[in-house]
Amino acid sequence: MRPSQSHAVPAAVQGVEAAPGAPAGAGSSRSRLPGMAMMFDSGLSNQVGAATGALAFGVIGPAGVVAVRQWVAGAVLLTVGRPKVRAFTWRQWWPLLCLAAVFATMNLSLYTAIDRVGLGLAVTLEFLGPLSVALAASRRAVDLGCAVVAGAAVVALVRPQPSTDYAGIALGLLAAACWASYILLNRTVGARLPGVEGSAAAAGISGLLYLPVGIVVLAHHPPTASALGCAAAAGILSSAVPFLTDLLALRRVDARFFGIFMSVNPVLAALVGMVVLGQSLGWVEWLAIAAIVTANGVSVLK
Repeated sequence: MRPSQSHAVPAAVQGVEAAPGAPAGAGSSRSRLPGMAMMFDSGLSNQVGAATGALAFGVIGPAGVVAVRQWVAGAVLLTVGRPKVRAFTWRQWWPLLCLAAVFATMNLSLYTAIDRVGLGLAVTLEFLGPLSVALAASRRAVDLGCAVVAGAAVVALVRPQPSTDYAGIALGLLAAACWASYILLNRTVGARLPGVEGSAAAAGISGLLYLPVGIVVLAHHPPTASALGCAAAAGILSSAVPFLTDLLALRRVDARFFGIFMSVNPVLAALVGMVVLGQSLGWVEWLAIAAIVTANGVSVLK
């Protein structure tokens, strides 16, 4: 995977494209169609999972949902990745621990932002994270233009109004900063640990970090079976399913195409938020989402 493309790949799948056993024709027209279907399914699963988790906010709040999600996702990914933690050295542990902290912070900030500003806007703001990583590593004039377009879109999204939720916007931008850190840290973790052991171990540690948080939150806000089911579904749909589906997709498409296709996520988030949660957006918000999606697509076409 070329450095200029690696920003386009989520942390869980960094380095998979070149994994032993990947088809030699990965990215060919014959294999791209099933890869596209997998990527679309991954994005849709991710956003439906987030919306499903949001249905439990009224009972256990964003923190409770994230705690259950992290427990479920950690258990699933540890089973899949089977990290050999006893063999890890400190050189491998420190970026892994940082990645676990980023996992925990990113999900809590994103879910709290979803609760305050809606799924579509929260995911769009979060999407600035990978876009920033891409643009920061480039010196091309076209990327400067992409940065200007994305910046203008953010200004449109956060334009001051009496109803503007600045805390929700700040949390969405914090999630974006976490996603950028997530990508950069994963480059180090992926270089020092084989396969997906690093991501799986980080997910497990993040789940452990949420044990005290979850216990306190659920003790003060007794969950219903429905709320727990929604939160657990978020862990499966927004973590486990995309993780595994993206691994398979990257054996059929190259990292650049994967990065371009990732741009569909803010659009899917806005549509799922409208259908599942009844969160509608105005034309300005839709234009801003389109601008950020376009900026990302242009930035990875190298």
